[in-house]
Order: sequence, then C-alpha cells, then structure tokens
Amino acid sequence: MNKQLYIFINGIPKQATIRNYEVTDFDSLIDVQRLCFPPPFPEELLWNKDQLIEHIARFPSGALCAEVDGRIIASMTGLIVDMNSYGDHHDWATITDNGYIRNHNPIGDTLYVVDIGVIPEYRKSGIGKWLMQSMYETVVQLGLTRLLGGGRMPGYAAKAHEATPEHYLERVVQGDWNDPVISFLLRCGRTPVGVAHHYLEDEQSHNCAAIMEWRNPFHD
Repeated sequence: MNKQLYIFINGIPKQATIRNYEVTDFDSLIDVQRLCFPPPFPEELLWNKDQLIEHIARFPSGALCAEVDGRIIASMTGLIVDMNSYGDHHDWATITDNGYIRNHNPIGDTLYVVDIGVIPEYRKSGIGKWLMQSMYETVVQLGLTRLLGGGRMPGYAAKAHEATPEHYLERVVQGDWNDPVISFLLRCGRTPVGVAHHYLEDEQSHNCAAIMEWRNPFHD
C-alpha cells in the first residue's frame, strides 16, 4: 500500500502518506511507540526490532505507517487469525504471539489489530481514522469476515470506583463518558462485542480491553 491523502493540522490541510513500513523505518517506529505509550505503560511492551522484522516478513499488508514531511507520525499493525482457535476469551499476548505474529494464519477469517498509535501532536488530524480505514480496505481486499481487536480503556481508572469495566464501556457507548481510545474506535466504525479481563498489563485500563470489531459488509 502507498496512498496519498490530506490531514488537517489546526484547520490547515497537510499532505500525508500511508504505506507499508520497511526495515529502514524501524528506529522511527520505535520512537513513535515511545511517544504514544509513555509510562505507566510498560516499556517492555513497546516494539523491538525483532518483532518488526516478523511483521514485515509474515504479513507486510498488515504493517502500515503514516508519514508527513518525511517523518513517521503513526503506525498500525495487524495479523490474520482463525478466531475458532482462540474463542471469545483471549488476551493480547496469546493472540498476537507477544507481538511477534508468528501465529499469522493466511487462511484465517479475521484481521486482528495488534497495535495502533498516533503521536500526540497529530491525534486530532484524522490520520488515525485513515489508518483504520486502510486496514478495513485490506479486510475487504482479502475477503476476510471482519477486523477485530482489543481497545485499551485508559479512562477507566478514574471511574473504577463506581463502575465495572462492562458498565464503563456501556456508558462510553451511550455518550455519558468519553474514553480517548474507545471513543476514537467508535468514531472509526468499530462496534464493541465484549470486554476482555486480564487482556494486557495496563494500569490505566485495570488490565481490561474492549473487544471491538468491524464487519466486512461485502462478505457473505
């Protein structure tokens, strides 16, 4: 993939490129991770070069980055899985092979999102939504059933004293509360299908994630 589009920075259009990332991008991708997921997010969960090598070797179509003026500002990674092998109850480490995606299954039915991140200064530019749209296009192109993934709930920690993770997600969907990640995924067209407990070590989300999907409207 290599496509040109415009995003908006402070109301001004700016040309951006969404493309498959390559070996020469690895240092920049790791820098993006550090900016996107600062402490208390565990540093050991940020990408390393061995993981990135596996991404481009096993499923280059699922290894996307966004670039503006020669600088990588965002990335998104996925793999294909057969959800019959994992079921409704799964965690991030199991379904992504700890981010190495060596379990990528080309004949699976679901494109599973391993990670998406946009550096803070570009988070209201629309590039995250364009990355998600690009991954939807991959789902359609490959004839997969859906895109699926676990969304962090970083706003949950402030509400944990009054709501279960399930109730928190429900209130976000109803529009009573806003969550930086879940609300973004809703705007991208993703639909919640449940909450996974012990999904990922994530203090802000109390280790929970909203499992959210996008169904391929062209799939029988």
